[in-house]
Amino acid sequence: MPYRAPLADIRFILDEVVPLATVAATERFAEAVPDLAEAVLTEAAKLCDTVMAPVQRAGDLTPAKLENGVVRASPGFGEAFKAIAEGGWVAVSAPVEHGGMGLPQTLNMAINDMMSGACLALQLNPLLTQGQIEALDHHATDDLKALYMPKLISGDWAGTMNLTESQAGSDVGALRTKAEPNGDGTYAISGQKIFISWGDSDVTGNICHLVLARLPGAAAGTKGISLFLVPKFIPDADGNPGVRNGVNVVSLEHKLGLHGSPTCVMEYDKAKGWLVGEEHKGMAAMFTMMNNARLGVAMQGIGVAEAACQAAVDYAAERKQMGAIIDHADVRRMLVTMKAEVFAARCIALACATATDMTTATGEDDWRARAAFLTPIAKAYGTDTGIAVSEMAMQVYGGMGYVEETGVAQFYRDVRVTAIYEGTNGIQAMDLVGRKMADGGEAAYRILEEIEAGAEAARGTLPQLAGDVWSAAETLRETTEWLVGQGAQDRFAGAVAYLRAFARVLGAHYHLRAAMAEGGDGPRTALARVYIRRLLPLYAAHLAEAREGAEGVFALTPEALVS
Repeated sequence: MPYRAPLADIRFILDEVVPLATVAATERFAEAVPDLAEAVLTEAAKLCDTVMAPVQRAGDLTPAKLENGVVRASPGFGEAFKAIAEGGWVAVSAPVEHGGMGLPQTLNMAINDMMSGACLALQLNPLLTQGQIEALDHHATDDLKALYMPKLISGDWAGTMNLTESQAGSDVGALRTKAEPNGDGTYAISGQKIFISWGDSDVTGNICHLVLARLPGAAAGTKGISLFLVPKFIPDADGNPGVRNGVNVVSLEHKLGLHGSPTCVMEYDKAKGWLVGEEHKGMAAMFTMMNNARLGVAMQGIGVAEAACQAAVDYAAERKQMGAIIDHADVRRMLVTMKAEVFAARCIALACATATDMTTATGEDDWRARAAFLTPIAKAYGTDTGIAVSEMAMQVYGGMGYVEETGVAQFYRDVRVTAIYEGTNGIQAMDLVGRKMADGGEAAYRILEEIEAGAEAARGTLPQLAGDVWSAAETLRETTEWLVGQGAQDRFAGAVAYLRAFARVLGAHYHLRAAMAEGGDGPRTALARVYIRRLLPLYAAHLAEAREGAEGVFALTPEALVS
C-alpha cells in the first residue's frame, strides 16, 4: 500500500478552488508566490513519500514503550523526525524573527494533510509543537520567547499541551492541578494529567509542556485557570537542557490505534514552571493553541482518508472476483464516494486556513468571523470523513479488511480518536450554533450568499448541478434563520445535524467550483456530479433533524434508557 502525497489535488484546489493567490496578494504573505508554494509542497511530498510513509506500519506493529522512565519511540521514528526537523517542516508558519519561515497556514495545513496520510502517529509530534509555538508567540514574555521558540522551531525541542485530568475532560474547569508561587517569578506545578500525546520521547532533546493549573485563591471553573510552561529539563545559562524537572511519565495509555504516538499519564511534582499570559486567563492562551490544533486535526482526518482511499483503489484494481472488483458497481460506488468526500473536506479545511491567513494579514473582522465559523465545520467534517472513508476502505477489502496483516484496519484505528480530541465533534457543533452564531448568523449568511452567487454563475454551464446547490443553500438559509431564534437546548440538540448539513452544502459549493474550473466537462465535473447528485441530498435529512429541537431527545428519561 504505497502512499502517494496528493499533490495534484492540493495544487488544483489552491490554484482554482480556494486560491492561495488571495493570500499571496497581501503584504504579509507576499512571498507565497506560485513558484515558492510549488517548491515547498513538492519537497514536503517527497519527505512524506520516502521518509514518513515507510515508518507507518512500524509505528503500529512496534509501539512506543516506557523504559526506566523514558519513552522509546517506534523503530525509524527518530530518524524520520530528524528529517522533518532538519528540513524545516516544523517552522513553515513560525515567526521569522525566531527562525521560522513565516509562510501562510494554508501551506502549512496542506503539508500537515500530506504528513498525516503518510504517518499520523509521527505527524502528531510536529503538529503539537507548531501549536505551542503559536501560543507562546501570542502570550509568552519576550524572555520566554527568546529562549524556547528557536528550539521549538528548529525541532531540537518538542511541545505538548496538558489539559485533561481523570475528572476533567471536556469540563476543563474541573481540573485540580495546582501552581504555587516560588517567590522568584516561577511556580511549583503539582498534579496529574492524562491523554498527553507525545508527553515524552527520545526523539528530541527536551520536551516543553504547556500545563493548565490553578493558582492559590483562584476562582472555580475555567475563570480561575492559568497556563504554565513546564520543561522536562530546565534550560541552563546557555539555553541547553540542564537539570531534570519534577516531570515524570506514570504510564502509557493502551489505545485502539496510534500506537506509534506515545499517549502519556504525566505526573507533576512541584515542577518548575513559568506563567504564560496573565494569571487566571490560561484558557484564552490555551485556546490559541487549541484553535490551531483543531484545524490541524481536520487535516489529520483528511490525510488518513486520502491514504485509506488510495489503498482501497489499489486493492480494488488488483483483486479478482468475477473480474477486477473495481468494475463492480457497489465497489465503484464506494470508491467514488470516498474520493468525493475527501475532496470536499480538503477544500473546506483549506478555505478555513485561507480565512485564518487573511485574518492575520488584514485584521478584518469579516475574515476573522469566517475563520471562526469554518473551524468547527472543518474539524468535525474532516475527522468524520477520515473515519467514514477508513471504514469504507475496510469494506472494499472485504474479509481481508478485517485481517490486520493487510494494514488497512490501521487507518480506521488511528483516525478514530480525531473525532474526540481537541473538542469532540459534538462540542464543535455546539460551538458552531452557539458562540459562532452569537452574531445573529451573519457569518453564516455571508457564506451562504457566496454559495448562491457561485451557483448562479454556474447555471449557464451546469444548470442541473447549479440548481441543486442553489436550492440547498436557500433551504440551509431558512433553517439558519429558524435556529438563530431558538433557545440553547433546542440549538444544541440539532447542532451535529446542522453542522453536517452545512458541510454538505459547502462541499457541494467547492465541487461545483472545481467543475467550472475545468469547463464543466472532465473527471472533476464527473466527481462533482457524484457529490451533488448522490451525497448533497443528505443535507435535507440533516436539516429535518436539526429542526426537531430538544423535546424528542429528552422524551426518554435516564431510567427509561437503561431499562
